[in-house]
Amino acid sequence: MEFFMDDFSVCGSSFESGLANLEKVLERCVKTNLVLNWEKCHFMVKEGIVLGHVVSERGIEVDKAKIEVIEKLTPPTTVKEVRSFLRHANFYRRLIKDFSKITKPLIGLLMKDAEFVFDEHCLESFQNLKHTLISAPIMQPPDWNLLLRSCATQVTLQSALS
Repeated sequence: MEFFMDDFSVCGSSFESGLANLEKVLERCVKTNLVLNWEKCHFMVKEGIVLGHVVSERGIEVDKAKIEVIEKLTPPTTVKEVRSFLRHANFYRRLIKDFSKITKPLIGLLMKDAEFVFDEHCLESFQNLKHTLISAPIMQPPDWNLLLRSCATQVTLQSALS
């Protein structure tokens, strides 16, 4: 069970455990006088939007409504526009392989006292990130029998499953 300000999701490893967990949550809501907006409640759904991500039995993926906005974006022309684009993209960073590597030229534009020169590297970074956001894969739960090895630098984070 996860809580985020005014949203929460209740699940279980089986239908029965999901119902039992839901009952516990609803009992706690009654005990604490927490009022739910029943129009916003969804029960026993196979897919739903949770914190801006589409969550289903397939895994976690980008919300298609947000992709339509991304597709229409033009290259940023100011530091403010670069910052706005990167903030939006950062929301999906865990779905994007090599996110920090892809965004490095754009992040360079945000450095204090940096001259704003949106060159070919920045354009390539913008287009690559935009394409990656549009075609972001479904993130699936890991096979817990695998060993995860990781290595981090100031620029990238690498990992390998074996």
